[in-house]
Amino acid sequence: MPVIVARFVQVLRSRVRGWRAALTVALVVFITSWLALWLVEPASNEITAPENFFWWFVVTGSTVGYGDFFPETGLGHLVGAYVIIGGIVTLTILFTELAAYLSAMKGKRMKGVVDLDLSGHIVLLGYTPGRTERIVHELRVENRSRIALCAWEDVGEHPMPEDEQVQFVRGDLTAVDVLTRACVPSAATVVIDARDDNEALALAVAVDHLRPEVHLVAALRDMSRCQHLRYVNPGVQCVQWHMPNLLTEEALDPGITEVYAELMSSGGRGNTYSLRLPGSLSGRTFGDCQTLFGRDFGATVIAVRQDDGMTVSPAWAAPLTAGAVLYYLAEQRIDPGRLPATA
Repeated sequence: MPVIVARFVQVLRSRVRGWRAALTVALVVFITSWLALWLVEPASNEITAPENFFWWFVVTGSTVGYGDFFPETGLGHLVGAYVIIGGIVTLTILFTELAAYLSAMKGKRMKGVVDLDLSGHIVLLGYTPGRTERIVHELRVENRSRIALCAWEDVGEHPMPEDEQVQFVRGDLTAVDVLTRACVPSAATVVIDARDDNEALALAVAVDHLRPEVHLVAALRDMSRCQHLRYVNPGVQCVQWHMPNLLTEEALDPGITEVYAELMSSGGRGNTYSLRLPGSLSGRTFGDCQTLFGRDFGATVIAVRQDDGMTVSPAWAAPLTAGAVLYYLAEQRIDPGRLPATA
């Protein structure tokens, strides 16, 4: 009996592939064993009733064997052994196919050819060894959004498989089907970190076609090219390619590059100045000075340099000593003579 079943399975697997082989084995064993029991078992044995036989076949073929129904004759026992062998063969085929399917799916995910199922995520277009890993790390420090990392065909497999929150897509990044696989139409942010500025422009066009309202951030070598990108999407935020940390800041906090640009502009409303703290304010806390500067001069103190070095955004209760240097934002420089003469 085992030899016959083994030969049957060998012939079957050569002609039938996949899940159909397991289904065929189960059906053949089911029909033949039912007919055999009907022939060899006495009429008094209810095992051959359709509802009883189906139950007995399942529990016997799976080697569970509850024992509520069982064959009574010697030939019936032989049929039972046949069902057990057929069940083991069926389960073996099923588990083999399942393992092969999971392995194939893992391989496809590693190669970036599987459609992702994401929304409200960050899409990172472009991969540069070392640089991209740093960008992803910074994106993941404060943000829990999942990341779709998209690379061109020259990247053979997922470069960051150890991070479960980073999924991989590979292909022509200007193609609609590739961007759709990365779920760009449902993304919250798209970061373009291209190999050159012309490629960045092409990617911006492709992204805008699928999701014009997305928060789009692009790294550029030549910042004058930002004007060209804004022909495509007026809301795109351009970042100097050599400042990847600013790229991640803009991705996480939309508009922050505009703040930085305003701060660095000599004609902006938020120029940065410094002032040495007069003795009259010695002993005051940072909070006291912040309140004074804001109330009387419309200024914001952003950093303090004193004995223990430079501190950006000190604690509100931090004491200030005479001679400390305050760095502040204001429309114009504050005249030290307008500060209080006494503490």
